[in-house]
Amino acid sequence: MKLEQLNFRHLFYFWRVAKVGHLTHAAQELHTSQSALSAQIRQLEERLGEALFMREGRRLVLTDAGQLVLAYAENIFGIGQEMLGRLQGRSEGMTRLRVGSVATLSRNYQENRIRPLLEDPSLVLTLESGLLEDLLTRLMQHQLDVVLTNETVPSEPNRPLHCRFLGSQAISLVGPARLWKSRSLRVPEDLDGLDIALPGPRSALRAQFDAMCTASGVAPRLRAEVDDMATLRLIARDSSWLTVLPEVVVQDELRSGYLVCVGQSTLLQEHFYAITTPHRHRIALLERLLSGDPESSTATSD
Repeated sequence: MKLEQLNFRHLFYFWRVAKVGHLTHAAQELHTSQSALSAQIRQLEERLGEALFMREGRRLVLTDAGQLVLAYAENIFGIGQEMLGRLQGRSEGMTRLRVGSVATLSRNYQENRIRPLLEDPSLVLTLESGLLEDLLTRLMQHQLDVVLTNETVPSEPNRPLHCRFLGSQAISLVGPARLWKSRSLRVPEDLDGLDIALPGPRSALRAQFDAMCTASGVAPRLRAEVDDMATLRLIARDSSWLTVLPEVVVQDELRSGYLVCVGQSTLLQEHFYAITTPHRHRIALLERLLSGDPESSTATSD
């Protein structure tokens, strides 16, 4: 099928049915009959050579191909709506950028990364967080433009992905200034028996830390293990324990002097990656996001 053979009216009807989720309601919205609407969607499916819907009881459910076509239809007709709005003086031309990030990634890192884009008046930004596999599924379905993560992802024949290294940061041992302002510790040698909060067991950072302590014969006293960096930041701030995390997670507390860096180890590093699909259409704002150099991508000391 060639582009000139694609019937955009049929594609528009498919888009409305997929958005409304009901053939009868979509037909009423479009002022046409249900049978005519169904026939035009069938013609689109025949042209594409793919089924776009399947029935589950009385419900219409998108197939995998339908999910893909819907993602592109959203872009096509969304941009069309923006174009009309701009021509009619109702809105500026906008670019949507949909960013997913794993729940274990620091919110401060994400904000530092996207900050240079926030002054762009053409940007409409969507930020989502979740489990890596769920985010990658949405990426493959073209529902996200990029996934930010702190672990590398291999490309597989049935899941072609590009994994781009963005930078890394040394991991620090931080503690409340009231207890540790004038003190420093060797990591891991001085940690034996100390109360400590750590990233959760699924974290790559946690595996590094545990291996380092085992190799040194050191056994800190585990007080908390937390997958979510935002929660780990609160524990670092509100407990009297030491906490192992990237400094970017508690950058505000370090700057204010509420927390201090007690020690670091060059053996512990968090790496940051951007995952994209190889055949995505080029988005200039995404290229800026990936080529940026936020101050948090390398270790800093406050």
